[in-house]
Amino acid sequence: MSDIDQAKEDIAHFEQKLGAVREEIGKVIVGQRALVDGVLTCLLAGSHALLEGVPGLGKTMLVRTLAQTLTLDFSRIQFTPDLMPADVIGTVVLDEGAQGGKVFEFRKGPVFANLVLADEVNRATPKTQSALLEAMQEQRVTVGRTTHQLEAPYCVLATQNPLEMEGTYPLPEAQLDRFFYKLEVPFPSREDLHGILDRTTTGKQLEARGVVSRADILAMQALVRRVPVPRHVQDYAIRVLQATHPDAQETTGLVKRYVRTGASPRGVQAMLLGAKIGALFAGRFAASIDDVKAAAPPALRHRLLMSFEGEAEGIRPDTIIAEILTSLAPAKS
Repeated sequence: MSDIDQAKEDIAHFEQKLGAVREEIGKVIVGQRALVDGVLTCLLAGSHALLEGVPGLGKTMLVRTLAQTLTLDFSRIQFTPDLMPADVIGTVVLDEGAQGGKVFEFRKGPVFANLVLADEVNRATPKTQSALLEAMQEQRVTVGRTTHQLEAPYCVLATQNPLEMEGTYPLPEAQLDRFFYKLEVPFPSREDLHGILDRTTTGKQLEARGVVSRADILAMQALVRRVPVPRHVQDYAIRVLQATHPDAQETTGLVKRYVRTGASPRGVQAMLLGAKIGALFAGRFAASIDDVKAAAPPALRHRLLMSFEGEAEGIRPDTIIAEILTSLAPAKS
């Protein structure tokens, strides 16, 4: 079988599995196609997502449904101010040994799962939030002198409420940077609200079934890494990243005025991987500049540090990203 035929076969398998997942999630979640695809993009990139939206929009339900559909080990951590790091990663306890003696045993915390829901992550103290850093970046947990490897695939889906900020601890930049995408959960349309009411007020019990195995997900993740990116597309993604910095040559007026620090190199990694996955979602085996443009807002919005003036005037990062994408001319291939 030639490389082209193999690629076509792999894409067909990818689309079949993707369609099955979307269909099962659609049995429980009404609408929200862009949000579902955003979460799936983070999973297929081998990374994590931060979901931001007001209460009642189905953020937690989406994550639970995704776990059912993907037949992965799932755990939920409800973040509260009194949550301790050991409640997240686990702790060493003194237990009875097989021969009656006392032995130290490590009891794994809820972070040891394939899919971890960090519900209202900004309600925990910075000390507890930092317990996730090593797991999210290196897919391992160090307790004492022992390092425990986390099983792939590994994905943390964190939620936060943008309105109720009393008693919360904003995520530090180092932790925000470890999220592949920041996804904003939109309010449902009138038609979607009709669908939600039809499903939730009539006594119907809707549940998603498992349609994709762990091996399928690992194969889909491997296919993402094989998607080629033309050099001029990669260069465009780099120029978008550079334009988020106030001192860059191709920066814009809004960036110079309202941005304190631009996105890190993880931002361009997220844009490029997001573009690859976007191409596969469209049935293509090559990423384009339009794919990069589509990936830029969720990949960069949480990585721009606004200046005091920007925060005071309520300038949204998406507005700045939109200006960059409009003003930056693509390089010729």
